[in-house]
Amino acid sequence: MVIDESQLTVVPANEVPWEDLQTIFGTTDAGQCQCQRFKIRGWIWRDSTLDERMTRLQDQTACGVPDATSTTGLVAYVDGEPAGWVAVEPRTAYPKLRTSRVLWADRSEDKDDESVWAVTCLTVRKGFRGRGLTYHLARATIPYARSRGARALEAYPMFTQPGKTITWGELHVGPHQAFEEAGFKQLTHPTLRRTVMRIDFT
Repeated sequence: MVIDESQLTVVPANEVPWEDLQTIFGTTDAGQCQCQRFKIRGWIWRDSTLDERMTRLQDQTACGVPDATSTTGLVAYVDGEPAGWVAVEPRTAYPKLRTSRVLWADRSEDKDDESVWAVTCLTVRKGFRGRGLTYHLARATIPYARSRGARALEAYPMFTQPGKTITWGELHVGPHQAFEEAGFKQLTHPTLRRTVMRIDFT
């Protein structure tokens, strides 16, 4: 059953218990990465341990600290149950974005512009998948980033093609259609399945 707005609550990660975020991540895929793929400067599986990644994420989100001055994402609840996560913060917080040749193909701008924010990861808890939560999460990033001073918001989603297998390792950035329906516009299309999408708050 598709999730209705009336069932949904989306809040900054610092306002939720750490245990709720870990419930969403589970023990595979997202639970192993801990949303550090674009944060670790080296190769994530070689240059960090799971404990280190968990510690980093806990510090970054400030889960359970409602008066924290910053956090790194939003947590979605469906009927009171922790169900989804989306990482959204200034683009400069992600070293791997800065050095990505794919994402910077065919464009030139200040890579150190802190007023440009980025959506880098969407995770939906098992049991809540296939119900449209990714679309809700993509939309939620817009007012959140704008209210915190973002001049623009980017996403780097994938095209999904019927009959083509796509793994979580690819689709954690979200599907193109979710961001398109949220109002993001395609900026570039650097690879067959990858797009750079953006909203400028002007």
